Amino acid sequence: MIDQSENLLTFIRLGIGHSANGIILPVNWPVLKNISDHQGLSAIVLDGIDRLQQECNLPLNLKLQWIGEVLQDYEARYQAYQKAIRDLAYFYNSHGFKMMILKGYACSLDWPKPDHRPCGDIDIWQFGDYKSADVCISKEKSVEIDSSHHHHTVFNWGGFTIENHFDFVNVHANRTNAQLEVVFKELGKDDSHFIEMHGEKVYLPFPNLHALFLLRHAIIEFAASGISLRQLLDWAFFVEKHGCYVDWHWLENLLDKYGMKELYGIFNAICVEDMGFKSEIFNYVQFNPSLKDRVLNEILCPKYDRTKAHDSIAVSRIVYKFKRWKGNAWKRKLCSNDSSWSTFWNNVWGHVLKPASI
Repeated sequence: MIDQSENLLTFIRLGIGHSANGIILPVNWPVLKNISDHQGLSAIVLDGIDRLQQECNLPLNLKLQWIGEVLQDYEARYQAYQKAIRDLAYFYNSHGFKMMILKGYACSLDWPKPDHRPCGDIDIWQFGDYKSADVCISKEKSVEIDSSHHHHTVFNWGGFTIENHFDFVNVHANRTNAQLEVVFKELGKDDSHFIEMHGEKVYLPFPNLHALFLLRHAIIEFAASGISLRQLLDWAFFVEKHGCYVDWHWLENLLDKYGMKELYGIFNAICVEDMGFKSEIFNYVQFNPSLKDRVLNEILCPKYDRTKAHDSIAVSRIVYKFKRWKGNAWKRKLCSNDSSWSTFWNNVWGHVLKPASI
């Protein structure tokens, strides 16, 4: 890893309240800022910098810019994020629909500073009643529903993109997803976990559901394009707060059955060795050291530029995605026991069914 990646990990540890070794000098602050932005952890890194003020020589102009971005892009946006969720919950509750928040906001509640977790899309699950809910909000609020995606519809609400899941994962992507979706649907019946936001009930995933969902999505994204350290922090903070409620025997048997247990152990190891979480909160931290370093390097410095997957020229986009698919074969072996060609043709068929996903 390059020195600024080492510094990044140091400041992350400090920013979440963990101990860390000293920074490696000189710090290339613009590079560190850029890496922090790509990892979705600018606010956390700034928190770490604040803990080392005596040792840091962060230029004042960059520090002021950094603080301004955190105030606007994290803290102010999080307030708008909460309002959008509360208003959406009010609409659904008043029309007899239940709304569960997946990932994003549910994860932020486990962070030391919830508003220092970046907030993006709002993923929701409506306990199988998404069609009626979409019709209702479309008619009453003139919301345009986008149905061009595989496992969720999409609409805009309060300045945020809402992904309304009818499946927890894309069942057209591979055999494993289709089989796991049966498990997700069963877990998704549980409505015993919820919070109230200014009197509005917002449902949260049962710990077993959230554990499997966080891991499966991180693993899928790692295999396909890449993940950030923010996703591993989501996992670690979840385990730290809710691990005592997870049925680890059930979960790890499932991960082993579908070829995900080795990468799961590596994710846990990165959380412990590189971000300073206590090893005892994780049920399984077994890993190949060289493979763990390769996974961490891929997270910090991905081989394939994710922006090229959105090239406006369709042919260039397809060629890039095929090269990435071939180059990521080693990652897929860590993420699934499905055959590569079976997954490839499943994805091709999925794109045929939903051409907008190409």
